[in-house]
Amino acid sequence: VMLAVAAAVALTSPGPILFRQKRYGFNNELIEVYKFRSMFVDQGDATASKLVTRGDPRVTPVGRFIRRTSLDELPQLFNVIKGELSLVGPRPHALQAKAANTLYDQVVDGYFARHKVKPGITGWAQVNGWRGETDTSDKIRRRVEHDLHYIENWSVLFDIRIMLATPLSLIRTQNAY
Repeated sequence: VMLAVAAAVALTSPGPILFRQKRYGFNNELIEVYKFRSMFVDQGDATASKLVTRGDPRVTPVGRFIRRTSLDELPQLFNVIKGELSLVGPRPHALQAKAANTLYDQVVDGYFARHKVKPGITGWAQVNGWRGETDTSDKIRRRVEHDLHYIENWSVLFDIRIMLATPLSLIRTQNAY
């Protein structure tokens, strides 16, 4: 699957196949997260100062598909191998990610509590529909609520439940583009 996505990215728009982005990891340490590139090279936004919106012209046609299906996230398996990410945990956010033009940590009190565990490729918030655009403060609040619920109720069985729910959540997603 990764080879097919890499080929699709390479054949449909010039530039590197992978996109690297600094994000906060465990204990607020900066990590470089790998993704398949989904935007045109000259319009990429490594700091995520402007989040992707529905119909965003910066996103390539292949990028729309791989973002909607989360195939763009597959290179994060290399981050797991490096020990920077877990398979399950709160998703790491980009440094300048905003909700309604306000940085996440300014919207949600206790936002950085979600960094007390290693971030993951999938998480409780994602399987409950809280992925994608954060155009309102409520969306990031709900995402963080789910992240904190995960942290407070962690167990191996909870991780397995999230892993099993992830494929279904990708099929019925509405907010990722």
